[in-house]
Amino acid sequence: MLSYRHAFHAGNHADVLKHTVTIQLLRYLGQKDTPCMVIDTHAGAGVYALDGSFASKNAEYETGIGPLWDRKDLPEPLADYVKLVKDLNPSGKMRYYPGSPYCAFHVMREQDRLRLFELHSSEAKILAENFNKLEAHAAAQGVRHTTRGKRIMIERGDGFLALKALLPPPSRRALVLIDPPYEDKRDYQRVKETLQDALLRFPTGTYAVWYPVLQRMESRQMPEKLKRLGAKSWLNVTLSISSPSPDGFGLHSSGMFVLNPPWTLEATLRNMMPYLVEVLGRDSGAGFTLETGEA
Repeated sequence: MLSYRHAFHAGNHADVLKHTVTIQLLRYLGQKDTPCMVIDTHAGAGVYALDGSFASKNAEYETGIGPLWDRKDLPEPLADYVKLVKDLNPSGKMRYYPGSPYCAFHVMREQDRLRLFELHSSEAKILAENFNKLEAHAAAQGVRHTTRGKRIMIERGDGFLALKALLPPPSRRALVLIDPPYEDKRDYQRVKETLQDALLRFPTGTYAVWYPVLQRMESRQMPEKLKRLGAKSWLNVTLSISSPSPDGFGLHSSGMFVLNPPWTLEATLRNMMPYLVEVLGRDSGAGFTLETGEA
């Protein structure tokens, strides 16, 4: 059941959407001096080698970060995202791709806290190793980025279950990123149940859920179920780069559903999404949707 390895998909169009939105959420939360806790329930390995055996197999980054790498006309949010990726590749060659944990690590401030959970044993081990390398690199540059166990915590475990003990955070400010692999269709129900509980414990938190847009019923019903959870406000954005394949395989579309989003996010995405469709779109099925609502 734990066969999923995100490295196969690193840097694809879904990652572009997920990580750009995540960075924008963190930038907004960072505008106040009050500390913020960032919780990633399905952290993965943190950093991925695009020239490694997993990522190079299908080269999915060619549907995402690849076409954006040398663009000079990027809208500001995408320029911010691409710069973060390039900062991980000081040689100028696109070799490494940052997962959500690295995005948070790069954007968060000294007073913020990062809590990472990963159930897959191999991924959890690589995640810890990658953060050790990041810390060593920062120390070599004279920058003390973290005190492990306090500022950053990495734990092998079920992020759905672990979230309960962390809410509400002491500062009453948090971004929770929920990004399960959805290999097991029960993940859809667990996302809903986890958010129901989280909103009871911490109704003012910001919760960002990535989900694949697939033909299966659970995927199609996901956004409507999340809209009915009772959050004060919500935003749902999807990006499609092509029409579905005739055999139904492959990921052509994905979405980010944000509960209690910043008021600025809708305008940011309305400006950015047409550009992504133009640059990443592969046929007439490319497009985006963006909707918001309030309780």
